[in-house]
Amino acid sequence: MKHWINQHILVWRLLLARIFRNKLSTLMIWGVIGTALSLPTILYIVIDNLNQLAGQVKNEPQISVFMKLDATPATINAFRKKLDQHPDIAHQQFVSKESAWQEMQDLSQGIASKLDSNPLPDAFFIEPKDLAPETIMKIQHEISSWPGVEHVLADADWAKRLYAILQLGKKAVLIISGLLGFALIAVIGNTIRLQIATQREEIEVSKLIGATDGFIRRPFLYAGALYGFGGSLAALVIANTILTIFNHSVTDLAELYGSSFILTLPSWEASLGVVICAVVLSWLGSYIAVNRSLAQLKLH
Repeated sequence: MKHWINQHILVWRLLLARIFRNKLSTLMIWGVIGTALSLPTILYIVIDNLNQLAGQVKNEPQISVFMKLDATPATINAFRKKLDQHPDIAHQQFVSKESAWQEMQDLSQGIASKLDSNPLPDAFFIEPKDLAPETIMKIQHEISSWPGVEHVLADADWAKRLYAILQLGKKAVLIISGLLGFALIAVIGNTIRLQIATQREEIEVSKLIGATDGFIRRPFLYAGALYGFGGSLAALVIANTILTIFNHSVTDLAELYGSSFILTLPSWEASLGVVICAVVLSWLGSYIAVNRSLAQLKLH
């Protein structure tokens, strides 16, 4: 066990010494990886912020419930209690038919004077906790079957458009992330392949004296992972810098609409995800490159 640990420590010492000797090329690799990873990171953060903003948008009324004209006060009270206990409803407002009739008379006395009786029903205006179209339609369908309800009108068209745009954005981020992930594997694989080519003689000598493929493969795998780690940190620095710059304009724009919206920077969970993805993809690129090179050495 001690011998195994010493081997890994030796590999890391040699690797760090090599990287220190080639600082410029290492920084360039980190810069390339950081630039590639910063784009999907920024897009993901922006889409996530917009998704949170969508959940805070108020567009009352979301759901309008019109009661039957012959609904009794007991039915109205029972309906109100069910709304208060509903887990998906954040707020409800009741407008009695008398209040609606009085408002109609104030706004349009000519029309109201021609009516013999009040034709308006009692109404409830409901604000769901979740503005997702699926939730709105679910509440609409459920309330429609309650006693005393004549008609339920759900204004979900705007929500459908908004969430469709957000879903499109999420899919775009996934596609871009996949393409850049493939590019990252290719870049790291090519970098490791060039390193193997420059150390070909050393590898051949090591093979002659009995070095295993695992021993030869190990420093290159560590190098790939280290490139990915450094690149991910560069990506987070770039993403945080760009988002901070954007926030000045976003804050000014939000103030014009009376909002305090601001782009939140990547959380530690998101940052950790970026680091892990970069390290894994870089390690994979290194693994593919090393295995191909070792296979070519065996053929020769």
